[in-house]
This record gives sequence, C-alpha cells and structure tokens, in this order.
Amino acid sequence: MALRLPAIMRTTAARLSALYLILFTLCAVVLVFYMTSLSSRMLTAQTMDTINEEVQGLGQSYQRGGLPFLVRTIERRARQPGANLYLIADSNGRILSGNVESLEPGVLSVDGWTERPFAYQRYGESSSERRSTDSSGSESVQEHVELRHKAIAVVLRLPNQMIILVGRDLSEPERFRVVVRRALMVALGMMGLGALLIWYFVGRRALKHIDSVSEASRRIMGGDLSGRLPVIGTGDEFDRLSENLNSMLERIAELNEGLKQVSDNIAHDLKTPLTRLRNRAEAALASQSSPAEHRAALESTIAESDQLIRTFNAILMISRLEAGYSAEAVGKVDLAAIVRDVVELYEPLAEEDGASLVASVGEGFVVHGNRELIGQALSNIVDNAIKYSLGSTDKPEVRVSLEKADKEVRLRVVDNGPGIPDQADRERATERFVRLEKSRSQPGSGLGLSLTKAVMKFHHGRLELAPADPGLSVTMIFPQREPGK
Repeated sequence: MALRLPAIMRTTAARLSALYLILFTLCAVVLVFYMTSLSSRMLTAQTMDTINEEVQGLGQSYQRGGLPFLVRTIERRARQPGANLYLIADSNGRILSGNVESLEPGVLSVDGWTERPFAYQRYGESSSERRSTDSSGSESVQEHVELRHKAIAVVLRLPNQMIILVGRDLSEPERFRVVVRRALMVALGMMGLGALLIWYFVGRRALKHIDSVSEASRRIMGGDLSGRLPVIGTGDEFDRLSENLNSMLERIAELNEGLKQVSDNIAHDLKTPLTRLRNRAEAALASQSSPAEHRAALESTIAESDQLIRTFNAILMISRLEAGYSAEAVGKVDLAAIVRDVVELYEPLAEEDGASLVASVGEGFVVHGNRELIGQALSNIVDNAIKYSLGSTDKPEVRVSLEKADKEVRLRVVDNGPGIPDQADRERATERFVRLEKSRSQPGSGLGLSLTKAVMKFHHGRLELAPADPGLSVTMIFPQREPGK
C-alpha cells in the first residue's frame, strides 16, 4: 500500500502532530519578535543613559569654562574613535562644529529628545551633495549626501540661541537586533524542519503498523480465528493494543471451541438418554399394562427427565463460569466452614456405602469467592471420591484437608480407589461428558470435574489431579486473600 501524505494525514496521530507543529510555529514566530523587540528596547534604553551621561559631562564643562571651553570639549570628543555624535549649530541651524556633516530636515527644530531615530551623515564619508537644515526646517541643497546612518539624540539650546546636539549611532543595536533575529529564525527553522521530518517518518511508521493490523483483522474476519495481530516488540501503545486484542481473540477462540465441544457432546451424550426416554414413553403408551406398571414407567420417565435437567443446568453453569459471568455474589468465604458442611452432608452416605470420610481442617482459611459455587464444586469432588473409593481392596477412605502454601490455599480431597494412573486420562477427566469408566456402571453425566474446573477458573484458581498411590488426589488451589484485604 502506497504511503502518501494524504493517507498519513488521515491518521489521528498525524493530525495531532500537525496541530502541534502549527502551534509550535506560531509560538516560535511570536518568540522571535518578542526577543528582538526586547533586545532593541534594552539597547535603546542603554544608549539613552549613555547620552544623558554625556550631556551631564558637557554641562559641567560649560559651567567651568563657558562656551569656548564647551566648544573645545565637544571638538576633542568628536575626534575620538568611536565617539558619540556631537554637533554645534547657530540659531538658524547652520552646522558650525562637530562630527556630523548633515542631518535629515527638522531634527534641530525641536528641543529635547528626538521623537524617532533620524538619518545623518558623518564627516569624512563619500558625498556628492550636501544638505543643510535651518531651525525652521527649511532645506538648502549644497551637495548630495546619502544619509545612510540612523541615530537618536537630545537637542539642547543655549542661552545665546546656539544649538547643541548629542546623540549616538544606532547601527550597533540594529546589527545586534538583526543578528539575534537571524539566529532565532535559523534555530527555529531547523527545529521546525526536524519536527516536520520526525512527524512524517513517525506518521509513516504508525500508518504501516495500522495497515498490518488492518490486514490481520481482515484475515480474522474472513474466518481465520487462528490469526493474531502483529506485535513489533517496541512496547508502545500499538503493541499493548495488539497484545490485548490477541488475548481477546484467544479467549474468543477458546469459547468457540468450548461451544463446539458442548454441541458435539450434547449431540452424542444426550441423544441416547433422550431416545431411551422416548422409547420408554412409547412402550408404556402401546402396552396394555396395569396402572401400577404405567405409574412405574412415568416415575422412571420423570427420574430420567430430572437427570437431563440437571445435566443441562450443569452445562449452562459451566458456560457462564467459563465466560467469566455469574449472577452469584462474591465476597469473603471461609473454606473451613464449607469443608465442615460438605463433610457433614456426605458422611452418612459414606458410612452407608462402607467408606470413611475424614476431614482435617483448621481456622483462618479465607478466600474471595462465592460460597455456593465452591460448595457445589467440593461436593462433586467428594461424591466422586466416595463412589470410586469403593473399588479399593482396603477399606474405602476419603480424606479432606486444607493447607496454605506460597500465598495459596489448597483444598485437597484424596481417596484410596483405583485412581487415574495415566497423565493423559487425568487431563481428559476435566473435559465435558468425559467418563473414564468404560462400563458406565456408576451414575453420573461426566460434568462434575468440568464444573469444578470452571468454578476454579471463575475464582482465578486452578484444579490439579495427581496420583495418590493408591487412589487419586484432587486439589482446588485458591489465591489467598487475608481478611480485610
């Protein structure tokens, strides 16, 4: 895909960068004019202070020696290198002495500081026409002089109507102002050019990343759920967004796979009991049995229906928990209390089957979760342990214990039955409708451990199955949360 400027400008990052660049340019221009104006005002004020000092010195000379001494002082200072501007003129504005050859008209007609910088010409510079200005502002042309310099000055009128001008050339402040302005313009121009280049290349890179994300998104929307968004590895906001979206895609793929498994399991595992239920009802309807036999058929049908309803409820509960949604409230839960309740509930059943149910729990085992869900999960494990421990050659025994380890709380149920020796079978045992018993003689639907695994996932824990030699050890591992935390 061609990366052109209009395409880059359609990105939000590029638009924000362009806006910041415009604001930066405006601020830079304002800064240039402010700095040059400030430096010019500072130099002008310094120049006026220097002129005032000169005027005070000339006033002292006039007081000491009168007009002759003042004229000699002005002539002496005018001949010094880099001297200020000095001019003595008669009452008509004709220049009598000093280092100024000509002035622009009207400068000597107003006493005090000049209203604005004026043009003048020093003695000794090339000239072709001289201009003289009288006090009335009239001008007589004697030879042409190009007034190339600018200055500010103060005009003083002596008691005998002679005029004295003391000023200072502005070429140095003007050169300084020009140098400052040029330096600022060059620096800001280079900064602006660098910002423009950085903006272009950063925008181009961002656009390439967005294009790769868009291409991956199109493939995923086309049905390739195994595809993932590219992660460059820079750790920027694009990488973080891609990682989050990839996690979401993995979660969606996991839920889709679970939905597919549920559909397959329902089609295979629930088809048989539904068919058996229909056949029993059809047989009861077609037979000429007695009312007692019809009643027995209806009771069997109701029992079969109840089992199907429990199965569907378990499937729905697993689906909600795996999706991370449950209407059940969560809070602080005491696992020891749940263990005592479940053991008390199943202890008569274990004794009836000739098994012993032993609990070894203490106090202070508090986690964050839902009491009903944890109790249901533990009941499933204890029920399975009692059923499968009956196949033990020794006296059937089921042990329930609680312990803390590495900021975790472990709720373990151990039986001494045949267990699940194979690791692959232990992993399959937590899947839906999986029953490792080949004969299917034990009652159940194969959803007990699946529901327990979903409950542990909902509580951000995990379910572990391990051999107990003999028997099977099933451990519910909860992240520990102390009371008040």
